[in-house]
Amino acid sequence: MSARLDTAQPYAIGLFRIVVGLLFACHGAATVFGVLGGADGAGGTTATGTWPNWYAAVIQLVCGSLAVLGLGTRAAAFLASGSMAYAYFKVHQPQALWPMENGGEASAMFCWAFLLLVFTGSGALGLDRLFAKRTAQEQQPAARKSAVTA
Repeated sequence: MSARLDTAQPYAIGLFRIVVGLLFACHGAATVFGVLGGADGAGGTTATGTWPNWYAAVIQLVCGSLAVLGLGTRAAAFLASGSMAYAYFKVHQPQALWPMENGGEASAMFCWAFLLLVFTGSGALGLDRLFAKRTAQEQQPAARKSAVTA
C-alpha cells in the first residue's frame, strides 16, 4: 500500500500546489481588481501602492499564479510564505495570541502550505519539471559516432 502511495506522491503534491496557488491568486485578484467580492468582501479594490495591502495583493496574485503554473515554484513559494508570516505576525498576532482569536487562520495556513512547497518543489504537472527535463536532455553528451570501416 505504501509503495502505491509513494508513486502517486508527485501528483498529490502537484494538485496541492495548484489548489493552494489558485486560492492564493484569488485573494490577490480580489484585492487588486475587485473581483470575487473585492477587497475584504466589500467589492472594492485597494489603492495602488498602499502599504502593506496592495503589495501583499500583488505578491498573492503573482506568486499564486506562478504556483498554479508550477513555474519558479520554490522561489514563489518562499516569497509567498514570507509574506504570509509577515501578515500573521504584524497584522493578526498583535490582536490576540491564537489564529482562531485574531482572524489569522488563512495567513497561518498559507504560510505553512507555501513553506512545504519550498521543500517539496512543484511535484508533477508543473512547468518546472518540463523545463528540468529539457535542460537535462540538452546537457547529455551527444552519442559518439563510430567510424565505419569497409
